[in-house]
Amino acid sequence: FQVGRPRVLFKKDENGNKMEPVEQAVVECPDEYSGKVVEVFGTSGGIMTSMDTSGIVTHLEFKIPTRGIMGLKNRIMNVTHGEGVFYHTFLEYGPYAGEIGNRQNGAMISMTTEKAVAYALGTLQERGQLFVEPGTECYEGMIVGERSKAGDMVVNIARTKNLGNQRSSTSDISVQLVPPRTFSLEEALEYIADDELVEITPKNIRLRKRLLNATDRKKAAVRAGQVNK
Repeated sequence: FQVGRPRVLFKKDENGNKMEPVEQAVVECPDEYSGKVVEVFGTSGGIMTSMDTSGIVTHLEFKIPTRGIMGLKNRIMNVTHGEGVFYHTFLEYGPYAGEIGNRQNGAMISMTTEKAVAYALGTLQERGQLFVEPGTECYEGMIVGERSKAGDMVVNIARTKNLGNQRSSTSDISVQLVPPRTFSLEEALEYIADDELVEITPKNIRLRKRLLNATDRKKAAVRAGQVNK
């Protein structure tokens, strides 16, 4: 099955101002990691409301939009090297906090339904981070990596080396590939944009565009006013 990025329920106050749900979050961690924890919350729209360093561990409290909670636990565990304790609860509805935590880099999107080839992946890893390895079954519209800059890019994951007269198909140069990035379900849901989906099967978690065909995606972007005709 396939799921999109979770969305929160907004409402308006008596003056027509946009309101959103806000969580109270608590982190307890060794003091040397507290600065990193504050940074993580800052990039997710959180505001620190309390800090207590008198105990064995540092106690931090934050107010953060519910939109910013998705995937936060994994990030906290990473920056505290597994030594942090994190929990949160609904607090109230507060003023809309604006855009937060959107992915800045574009996606690498497969243009065909074929198996990924080492040579193609070797050229693509120079442009970003891969999510697949040689032999992975890919399909048109599947997200196979993340670019190192903004803007999506359609890629050929089955491209092979053009062999000249001096090289046979059995003497191709080996390609050194960096291990691909893998996602848990929570990480995948945090990662995807609104025009993307997480595809879940018994054996795999894949990322894909809602519209698999590149022409359909461009038409949708034109209708939304995101690109010129």
